[in-house]
Amino acid sequence: MPSSWWFIIGMVGLWYLYHNKIKRAKKILTISFVWIILISYAPFANFLISPLERKYPILNTDNIPKNIKYALILGGGIDSRTWEIMRLYHKIPNLKIITSGRSILKKISEAEETQIRLISCGVDKDDIIMNKSPKDTEEEALALKKLIGTEQPFILVTSAYHLPRSMLLFKSMGLNPIPAPSDFQIEDTDGIFSIPSPTQMRKTEKAWHEYIGILWHLIKD
Repeated sequence: MPSSWWFIIGMVGLWYLYHNKIKRAKKILTISFVWIILISYAPFANFLISPLERKYPILNTDNIPKNIKYALILGGGIDSRTWEIMRLYHKIPNLKIITSGRSILKKISEAEETQIRLISCGVDKDDIIMNKSPKDTEEEALALKKLIGTEQPFILVTSAYHLPRSMLLFKSMGLNPIPAPSDFQIEDTDGIFSIPSPTQMRKTEKAWHEYIGILWHLIKD
């Protein structure tokens, strides 16, 4: 990950500094400093994440097939993904929502947490199907395949930056997802005069993680 590289480069620079190799230490520490500024800078983070977020447009419910019965909301980013699933729920008659994801640290799973939020927002409990066992996107795809098979199209709701990898994974398993992006990371305030921040660093990390995941999937298949 980019921030890990910064740490490693910085440690190497400190090692040279400790051994009185000042000239080399200065070069390496300068690289480390420039790198951490770069990955925390909004235009750079947006440059990385923008191709992922622009891959699929916001889902137009007028273009959805008549036989759509299910919408799967992937675990993680619950707040922003919940708003998108609520929009779809109120637009598409008789839609069943599948919540997914388990939690290691929390007492309840992500699937249960999402269900609670949806019910509090007015979704009928009978319209929610929980899948509490998957720990990652691949397991979520496998669980859905067992639940609805491969013929039934469904709406896939997840963060916009995560959607390209998710679509690739679900399609590789013979499933028929319709993309519904949410949780967009790029903001109007992310201009060239923005100050480097941990938020932008996390954005860079997210983009990097997705690119590595896409590359790994292509190599593996």
